[in-house]
Amino acid sequence: MADAEALFAAYQGGLRRYLQRAVGHPETARDLTQDVFVRVAAAPTLPAADSERRSWIFRIARNLAIDHQRRHSVRFETAAAPRDAGHAAPQDTSIAVNEALAALDPLDRDVFLMREAGGLSYTEIAAACDLTVPAARSRLHRARLELRERLRGPIAEARRHQMRRT
Repeated sequence: MADAEALFAAYQGGLRRYLQRAVGHPETARDLTQDVFVRVAAAPTLPAADSERRSWIFRIARNLAIDHQRRHSVRFETAAAPRDAGHAAPQDTSIAVNEALAALDPLDRDVFLMREAGGLSYTEIAAACDLTVPAARSRLHRARLELRERLRGPIAEARRHQMRRT
């Protein structure tokens, strides 16, 4: 059976990326990542299969992120810096991505972040979010379409900005 240290070594990178995008702050994500593994270490038993452990760990992380947002009465946060004409194109794109993620349905955002930031499979996402695999696929597809639509303008602007500089 894997111990908490081995699980930390295996999963902390993807978990921290997921939590950072989910809560919007690197320090909070670091704290929540530690909280996840404190809970893992305190668990009397761990799921036997590797994919079950990963889903279980991300479910804990998702629940901690939701609890954190409720406790602090914060919604998914966008970039702290306001937009202005002086921003470079990469900063504008980063702000646009954060805003587009913030506009997603919270479950769709979690599914998207678990896949893209956490690297989870559809089966693992379904288990972590208490969905069926087809529902996880559908939510991921919907999130990608919405993000594509919301980012179409900012990405086109970033390309125009890049072309002017070269």
